[in-house]
Amino acid sequence: MGEMSDRWLYWAREIQALAQTGLHYAQNPFEEARARRLLEIAAEIVNQHSELDEPGALAAFQAQPGYVTPKVDVRAAVFHQDQLLFVQEAMDGGWTFPGGWADVGEAPALAIEREVAEEAGLIVRAKRIIGVYDANRIEDALTLFHAYKILFMCEIESGELSTSVETSKSGFFALDALPKPLSTHRTTTRHIEDAVAAYREPERPVSFD
Repeated sequence: MGEMSDRWLYWAREIQALAQTGLHYAQNPFEEARARRLLEIAAEIVNQHSELDEPGALAAFQAQPGYVTPKVDVRAAVFHQDQLLFVQEAMDGGWTFPGGWADVGEAPALAIEREVAEEAGLIVRAKRIIGVYDANRIEDALTLFHAYKILFMCEIESGELSTSVETSKSGFFALDALPKPLSTHRTTTRHIEDAVAAYREPERPVSFD
């Protein structure tokens, strides 16, 4: 997000967050109108700089009412005989640790255990946190919303490798022969390096931004 060419997205997100929070706390119709206009401006910015039309951007911005906070993405590092689990995303063909958005009302550990079962067919247990990351401060950042990424170390309990509607392939890869290309807004080289370091050094502190 450091490049000036990407600043429009930073501005649109910040305007949207301020407007949505203002709408949540508005005490009269005038404050509501100003907040809604700011939401429209944020959607106009997105429309001018992306393929998402203004109504679509506005609908996305209004999808989560109330005080605006980051979304949560959970990912799993699963090792087996010194190999690391990856799934291939059906959407972009890139490889990533299994995972996805945490659901409302779901504990973080249960969220990642569910995601691994859904995307790779394995029953795992979350054992510890490898790192907590700002998902927007990477080169291939998420669009529209700010998000945090929680990377868990998970151990296999049962199951067999499979795929889902979201994943076209799944498998374990040797650490010197990892799959390419990565789906980098889901899993980056930093996440992989932190996972390998935590696997080799069980007492390694949690990484965080």
